[in-house]
Amino acid sequence: MKDDPPAFRLDCGATWLNLLATRGRAFGARSVERLPDPGRFAEWLDLCELAPVRPPDRHDLDRALLLRELLRPIALATVDGRPPDGDDVRSLAGYLAEEDPVDLSVGGRITRSAPPTAGAALGRIARQAVDHLTGPGRSDLKVCPEDDCRGVFVDTAGRRRWCPSPACASRGRVRALRARRAAEAKNPNA
Repeated sequence: MKDDPPAFRLDCGATWLNLLATRGRAFGARSVERLPDPGRFAEWLDLCELAPVRPPDRHDLDRALLLRELLRPIALATVDGRPPDGDDVRSLAGYLAEEDPVDLSVGGRITRSAPPTAGAALGRIARQAVDHLTGPGRSDLKVCPEDDCRGVFVDTAGRRRWCPSPACASRGRVRALRARRAAEAKNPNA
């Protein structure tokens, strides 16, 4: 029996951040790839309400993975208050060229037209990232302190310590508890 694919993370606060989360534990020895094939990429786009008219193929998936790995260091640099790599920013700008015009319509709610291609969907994601990274919302971005995760997420309240993954919070709390117990064992009269 084949294992179920890892669940998509759609709780990071923005679609572009959810794209980063399609690779879990990105800095660990055993990262989790949630977009292993074009079919899973199509599922993810659909969940993000970005399903293109033409289904994505392998080339589209490769471009999505490249965008994801371009955005990651740019986001981390932004959160750290450092300038991002200029080549990464220029590559990101290339995705903006594929952003398509959006037709809006009103039914039960306001909706936008489906992107014609996965490239156009990636252009929309890149635009959202650029708007977030260059606007006032960048101050709401945080990075999970877990060394293997370093996931970027939105924290508008300024109170979150870990990314939305329960595993990161659990590991962090267990490590803190062990550190407190070890400190108490070294200095029982404190």
